[in-house]
Amino acid sequence: MNRSLAAAGWLLFASVLFTADAIAADVRSESAAFVQAHCVDCHSGEFAEAGLDFDQLSADLADPATFAHWERVFDRVNDGEMPPADAPRPASREVETLLDSLSRRLVAAHSTVRETALRRLNRREYQNTLNDTFGTNLDFTGLLPEDGRSHEFDTVGDALSVSATHLVRYIEAAGLVWDAAVVDSIAPPRPEAVVASYATSREGDQFIGKVWRKLSDGAVVRFGAGGYPSGMLRGTDPKIPGRHRITVRGYAFQTDGEPLTFSVNGTSFARGSGKPVYGYFEMPPGQPGDMHEVTFEADVAERYMVQIEPYGLRLPNERDRPAIDDYAGPGLAILDVTLERLPEPWPSRGHELIFAGIDRQEVMPSNPSQRQKTWYRPSFRCSFPNERAASDAAAASLVQIASAVFRRPVEREEISSFLALYEAERDAGTDFESALKVAFSALLCSPRFLFLDEPVDDAGRLDQHALAARLAYFLTRTAPDEDLRRAARAGQLSNPTTLRAHTERLLRQPDRARFLQDFADAWLDLREIDFTAPDGALFPEFDDYLRWSMPRESLAFLEKLLVEDRPVRDLIEPEYALLNARLAELYAIPGVEGPEIRSVALPTRGAGSLRGGLLGQAAVLKVTANGTNTSPVVRGVWVLERLLGTPPSPPPPGTPGVEPDTRGTSTLRELLAAHRSTGDCQSCHDKIDPPGFAMEQFDPIGGLRDRYRTLGEGERVDVTINDRRVRYRLGPPVDASGELPDGRSFTGFAEFRDLLVEDEDRLARTLAEKLLTFGCGRELGFSDREELDRIVAESGRSGHRVRELLHLCVQSEIFRGP
Repeated sequence: MNRSLAAAGWLLFASVLFTADAIAADVRSESAAFVQAHCVDCHSGEFAEAGLDFDQLSADLADPATFAHWERVFDRVNDGEMPPADAPRPASREVETLLDSLSRRLVAAHSTVRETALRRLNRREYQNTLNDTFGTNLDFTGLLPEDGRSHEFDTVGDALSVSATHLVRYIEAAGLVWDAAVVDSIAPPRPEAVVASYATSREGDQFIGKVWRKLSDGAVVRFGAGGYPSGMLRGTDPKIPGRHRITVRGYAFQTDGEPLTFSVNGTSFARGSGKPVYGYFEMPPGQPGDMHEVTFEADVAERYMVQIEPYGLRLPNERDRPAIDDYAGPGLAILDVTLERLPEPWPSRGHELIFAGIDRQEVMPSNPSQRQKTWYRPSFRCSFPNERAASDAAAASLVQIASAVFRRPVEREEISSFLALYEAERDAGTDFESALKVAFSALLCSPRFLFLDEPVDDAGRLDQHALAARLAYFLTRTAPDEDLRRAARAGQLSNPTTLRAHTERLLRQPDRARFLQDFADAWLDLREIDFTAPDGALFPEFDDYLRWSMPRESLAFLEKLLVEDRPVRDLIEPEYALLNARLAELYAIPGVEGPEIRSVALPTRGAGSLRGGLLGQAAVLKVTANGTNTSPVVRGVWVLERLLGTPPSPPPPGTPGVEPDTRGTSTLRELLAAHRSTGDCQSCHDKIDPPGFAMEQFDPIGGLRDRYRTLGEGERVDVTINDRRVRYRLGPPVDASGELPDGRSFTGFAEFRDLLVEDEDRLARTLAEKLLTFGCGRELGFSDREELDRIVAESGRSGHRVRELLHLCVQSEIFRGP
């Protein structure tokens, strides 16, 4: 599309759609002349360029496709992209009049459809809400179908459909919640402590003296990571799954006074089970008798044992090393591992919520001594003087549960259908507790729980309870807590000061981590971190430690921006990075030790100076590559969508993708140049390719490069990793230069980054759009632009600080509106 095309579109659209009182007669007459002079030769009839025939274009803005086209035409003219530089321009007064008129039309059309669609809780919100409400620790991500997405977000109502499968799984999930929440014992479970060691495991006799060394203090040393035998510790699977405190006792052995990094994983013999990483830790150096403890907490699933692996150690083959008791290399000495199950509230919050005010007693067995047996499982009975009292108790219970899960006060008449279900079960002879469970399950399948009900008040804003729910799900990813509910009941959230205070309070809570995780997963696409696996031959330096560290850098970075209220320019060009030793090694930044992610000042020049911002973070660079090679198109689109808020139009149907030439006879830049030469592709690639070219300085795992790697023809390299010479060769040099659509050029990533960070308003606007889309559950549109302009202007007065920008979003008419 060119600028004369867009201008013609405005004028033709004005003649078709605008009424006489919207545009003066002289403008209408000028439009006809303009269209005839500048547009009809290229954009009408059978051979209209870019498939755009204004003679056939609808003027119905109620049609989403038509609206999207005219919105795009507005943007192209408003941005000065049309008419093109080589075409005559209409008078500025004419363009301004048309833009103003069409803007009013587009605002009016979008205002009628912009309300958030009735939004279903996505899987994480559903899981968080049930676990937090009922005190359970259940995982429903594998039970429920995957959520739909609108662009990158899975919180947008239009994309969150409900299927028959959902309903079946919701019923199943409700039963799991009941079973996990309701007490089935006569006393709280005793916290157990499981202690295991390599020396006492059944593998001990087999491997000690061969590949493991037992020291005088009883510690067992492992000199190599992975392989067989692994670091799995039999006997560390707790009897009751749940939250555990795990303590590893040992020391780094024969490391010349240096600490040693090691991983702690969960492992199971169950078919198809995963291997969760509990974390990477550092063991201080020591000798027999110098015992150190590393303690952390983790959720341990049923039938899972602990596996410990020292990082970076490789035990030579038996023929290349002395006897294991004489081996002088570094190792990890482990004395024992202890798992202590952390106590949980008993009865659970859910039990108290369900049975508050109900006399629930154990049914004593005929032989009281059975209660002392380990296999004994008690049964319970709820006692009432008559059936009316039982029904009243069930109604009170359902009101309490409904008020909690519906996220607003509920009266008895509102649960009449659920009470009728309970009473039907009772009439059929079902006991009280089983009948209540049926009604409970139905209540958790109610649309009033599964969907966020968002009524508005007389002023057209969300009512107090809807606003409380929106704020809570935005910042803590769960239902409102009691403080927020209390403020909603008192009508206090309409006060900006009170709303800000609650926003601050929620940002200080531990559940802030959920917000950062879910927002980063969507906005930065971190949930796709494992979608592809790097080619081991091309990138042998990629390992589990690096994979574990990658997303933690990005999450710690976002948390620093939020907690310290850093300027939005830090998204691109901060003076620091959030690193551990493994990331620093990849980035060639010296002086960083250990697995803990911490803030590190960046060097002013050299390879390390390119890091810190999102575009230099390994996680972002990995999710924008396919594991083997990189595509300037993919990375360029990512920058436009995620950071600049200007996603390109989809390619025309039938447009082939641009794939690297595996023979090496053409560079990707040459292939893209040929692709761009077609009229349908040029305009979009003018925007997409420059950021993509700049990011070619980074390989698929985030390493800096000046030449591409290849497994075909190329220059051999003398590099060894894990005592093996690498297989890859060096191919053509990387050309990271480019030119932006406005004519500014750059020679590499550093210069591109400098140009990108100049437009702080654009960065702030895009971040605000992403936050509001995520928090409101709808895509922002044309009628939101004026409020976004206000947010950005206000943000600029405070230096575009991230935390303050979030406050401005929460206080905005967009967030508080439907």
